[in-house]
Amino acid sequence: MAEDAELDLFRQAVNCAAVLERMATGWKLDARESTRNALKYRRGAGEIIIVNHDGRGWWDAAGSAKGDVFNLVQHLDPSLNFGEVCRLLRGFVGIAPTFPPATRARAPAKADKTPAQRWAERERLTKGDPAWRYLAGARALPAAVLAYASRQDAVRLGAYDSAWFAHRVHGNVTQVEIRSPNFRGSLRGGRKTLFRFGAALDSFTRLVVLEAPIDALSLAAIERVRDDTVYVATGGGMGPGTLDALQDALVRLHVAGGVLISATDANAAGDRYAARHAELAGEAGVTFERLRPPEGCDWNDVVVKGRGA
Repeated sequence: MAEDAELDLFRQAVNCAAVLERMATGWKLDARESTRNALKYRRGAGEIIIVNHDGRGWWDAAGSAKGDVFNLVQHLDPSLNFGEVCRLLRGFVGIAPTFPPATRARAPAKADKTPAQRWAERERLTKGDPAWRYLAGARALPAAVLAYASRQDAVRLGAYDSAWFAHRVHGNVTQVEIRSPNFRGSLRGGRKTLFRFGAALDSFTRLVVLEAPIDALSLAAIERVRDDTVYVATGGGMGPGTLDALQDALVRLHVAGGVLISATDANAAGDRYAARHAELAGEAGVTFERLRPPEGCDWNDVVVKGRGA
């Protein structure tokens, strides 16, 4: 087989998901958060790879790596040269991933309503409602911060007494994260961008990036909601929408002469996210700082442990 034809065969007939499952240990499909067009694989805390383009592409949600099946093999084993990658891929031609057939075969889910429409139907966070009690009780968030979040319409009372957190772009809801004592997820059909809380986008000089909305509210509480700061949460790994929203905010921050602060969790995953934030800040010409909670903690852990202080 001619070399070019073989390379084209690898690109068309080798599924990135199959390579991920068989070449590297520990990667498991998160079926609940996967769709036909985006298979989410996890390994350890914060390690996420998304397989897309019907198995012909992938990207690292915790970093900047992405590409085709050749890039994936070298991402998983950087010691391999191109010839060794090709020899390995010969054994993967036609191999199907092991994820459940229902995930592989189902049509993309069509939500009856968009996250923005569902958000509009929910009541604003109000003192004493179930979401308020959860956030003030189990999460130890102070009433002043919750009232501020309600005024900014950053949090609403969701279904089954959950708290809903809005991701927005230019004020428009693009996705909704859901948290309750026994559930963590997102509404279907949305596009993850950034949860935002704090200063207006035309007046901030300090952008603090965290992983979860509850952590953003927690750090805001610790800092008494600084009026020069926008607290944002990525919802974990950074997808294309999140990256676009962060880069847009960094353009504004560069003009203002401000600083990007990565306040992700104090663990290996949080440090990987922080390294990526540092790269983005450098590309935008913005000063970068790392604000790290105590080892093994996130900022809500700090608030809960310091309850009443």
